Amino acid sequence: QVQVAESGGGLVQPGESLRLSCAASGNIYSLADMGWYRQVSGKQRELVAKITRGETTTYADPVKGRFTISREVARNIAHLQMNSLKPEDTAVYYCYADHDDGSSRTRYWGQGAQVTVSS
Repeated sequence: QVQVAESGGGLVQPGESLRLSCAASGNIYSLADMGWYRQVSGKQRELVAKITRGETTTYADPVKGRFTISREVARNIAHLQMNSLKPEDTAVYYCYADHDDGSSRTRYWGQGAQVTVSS
């Protein structure tokens, strides 16, 4: 079993920054992708950013140039640095880790972190 714990989040003003972290632990053989989705109440969860084990990154268009995802592969940790935050970035951010046991992949989710951008 793999556990995913995320930290960070909070209330900031427009233009400010926040950093989310995501740590996977437990019986880990290998982690493939790690990343974040976000969800606003009443809307579908949407991909924000992801990073492969080889540290190739993908970003959603609304966050390109403002958010940076990084990863500490050996420690099974990922970070999402969010700069120049906008009110429309307000959402619950869910971290995930794709565990690869050599024959299949299973996605594990964090508990969610509230990010509120408001003046």
